Amino acid sequence: MKLIFAVVNGDDSAAVSKALAKSGFRATKLASSGSFLSSGNTTFLICVEEEQVDAVISVVQQKCHHRKQFVPSTPTYGSPATGQMPSMPLEVPVGGATVFVTNIERFEKL
Repeated sequence: MKLIFAVVNGDDSAAVSKALAKSGFRATKLASSGSFLSSGNTTFLICVEEEQVDAVISVVQQKCHHRKQFVPSTPTYGSPATGQMPSMPLEVPVGGATVFVTNIERFEKL
């Protein structure tokens, strides 16, 4: 058996959850946050047989989309009088998914 950890953007969480259920895969959802933007993510834990791993990854891949988001850049201290203006927001890519697959020795649903 394999345990899949799929970390997805919070905006894609509902679509991934519905698609996994529709495909017959059960998942446990955990709220998580990313370190770079501290944005909300969802981590799905999915335990499947080895031959089902690619099908799960395919479902996640179909529902997770890359997008761009504006975030505040490092603020510049000062004022217009000193010639220092606040910096402009940065456009950064977000979304997609990060997937980890590990071996699992034992799985029980109690």
